[in-house]
Amino acid sequence: MDNQKINNFFKLTGQAAVVTGGAGVLCSALCRMLSAEGVKVAVLDLNVGAAESLATELRSSGGEAIGLACNVLDKASIEAAARQTLAAFGRVDILLNGAGGNKPQATTSKETSFFDLPADALRWVIDLNLMGIILPSQVFGKIMAEQKSGVILNFSSMNFYRPLTRIPAYSAAKAAVSNFTQWLAVDMAQNYSPNIRVNAIAPGFLVGEQNRRLLLNEDDSLTRRGQVIIDHTPMGRFQVPEDLFGTVLWLLSPASALVTGITVPIDGGFSANSGV
Repeated sequence: MDNQKINNFFKLTGQAAVVTGGAGVLCSALCRMLSAEGVKVAVLDLNVGAAESLATELRSSGGEAIGLACNVLDKASIEAAARQTLAAFGRVDILLNGAGGNKPQATTSKETSFFDLPADALRWVIDLNLMGIILPSQVFGKIMAEQKSGVILNFSSMNFYRPLTRIPAYSAAKAAVSNFTQWLAVDMAQNYSPNIRVNAIAPGFLVGEQNRRLLLNEDDSLTRRGQVIIDHTPMGRFQVPEDLFGTVLWLLSPASALVTGITVPIDGGFSANSGV
């Protein structure tokens, strides 16, 4: 087999992708990667200004992109974004469910035990990370079902493999994401088309604004929690967005044509290390 045929396995040129949480740190990097691969990108984000700004950046680099307001917990908002995406691109080949996150009020600490975590904070985290994937999958998955083709890629987490301390709602929701990924993969392939695939990635530990003070001290030295993570990561470093590119490209492309229903860890070996 020649190199050109191998390269075609990973070719996404001309496809149309929807990325929820598209203006976030990881997903904005993935939007840039997809655009550079010739993919038309719909950047969906609650912050419409950030979504439009990123879309403008992608267009200025020669890509085709739109930025849209979208609340992934509001089906009407998702349906409106779907109509705008179809009007712009005519189809949806890829759904990257990247919206998610945690909040301090749903996190235990020395001052706040699990028993004291407020129900509304726990529910907010579970809804965002689980329903925020299910609802977009309903809307854009229906489009794929009508097309008889498409790829859905969900964001799971290291918490799927082993729940981390202090973040019970986030851990539970991300474990549910991987379970839902398996369920949806079977449902789509059996009831709509074997050309619709559903997978997930489980990123490792990225230092972002949400978790910076959990992992790093004010002087950027490691906190105790940060040190434990590095000690349990055989490759010995935190993640950067570019670490996702190769795996995401593989899962979205024809190179993984028979791969569905899996969660792929991108974690520097964290999930494989018992610590013993």
